[in-house]
Amino acid sequence: MSQERQLQLVTSVMISAGFEVSEKFTLRPRSFDLIARNNGTLLVIKVVTHIDSVSEEAAFDLDVIAQHLGGVPLIVGERAREAELERGAVYVRYGIYAISVATLYDYFVEKIPPLVYASPGGLYVNINGDALRELRERRSMSLGDLGQVLGVSRRTISKYESGMGTTLDVAIRIEEYFNTGVVESIDIVKREPAGPANEEPKREPGPGGIPIGFLEELGMQLHTLRGAPFQALLTFDRHTILTGYGPAQKVVKRAALISNLSKIAKKHAMCVITDYHHEKKIGRTLVIGEDRLHDLRDGSELLDLIGDSGTDPSSADW
Repeated sequence: MSQERQLQLVTSVMISAGFEVSEKFTLRPRSFDLIARNNGTLLVIKVVTHIDSVSEEAAFDLDVIAQHLGGVPLIVGERAREAELERGAVYVRYGIYAISVATLYDYFVEKIPPLVYASPGGLYVNINGDALRELRERRSMSLGDLGQVLGVSRRTISKYESGMGTTLDVAIRIEEYFNTGVVESIDIVKREPAGPANEEPKREPGPGGIPIGFLEELGMQLHTLRGAPFQALLTFDRHTILTGYGPAQKVVKRAALISNLSKIAKKHAMCVITDYHHEKKIGRTLVIGEDRLHDLRDGSELLDLIGDSGTDPSSADW
């Protein structure tokens, strides 16, 4: 299946599940493909044919974007290594969940959460350790007794009850023996932030990137990105601004897209133009000349401009 077809299917699934989905964009390289929101759940989704093609840097950007937008990063793919992704299984790439389109459909449309996660050596499940202990003690069984029934060691049973996962085969034997479920489902949208983004490295701006200095002088924090439609995320006083930067010919084309993404994410949007000397709005995006920012005293004045500028959906006067 082509990546274009996959993207169409993912968009259809999210719309069927009642999500508002961002517009399609074709910029390359890109750290994510769409943003979707519904009932307070925000997903930043990367769609790929092969989940192993997601680089560590792309995963880092995906995670940083999701964290600052208050959402969850998600990779949707078709294959891992030489095999297709299993339906109902969750894979992990650089701390980010990766699933198939079918699993996406089951979770968001059919409300059927995945039970299995892939790890080196096969497919595994999470055991409810407290439930397993209660079942064992209810039958007056020791750790060794249950270990003999399942064909594992006493120590292994102790680890299951402490939260260690197990193979699908052992989980089936446990549930058949006690005639009840002990496997815990995987909640895709309740994921802790991935490790690499716990401490974001300082990135030097490349050619055409955002100079950090003058923006930080406004009291803002700047998080530079490599593969997003916007080159940076600015944060100030609990506000987040999706920010593009560069000459008008390059950046204005992105203004409408950044506007759409900010609408879905419920964040602010701004494009800083190096060869423009005024400010205006394209959709929700404040388009402002770089030199105009030097007249501002702090980030609150910039937020006022974003909120007060008139709307002008056209860009014909550049």
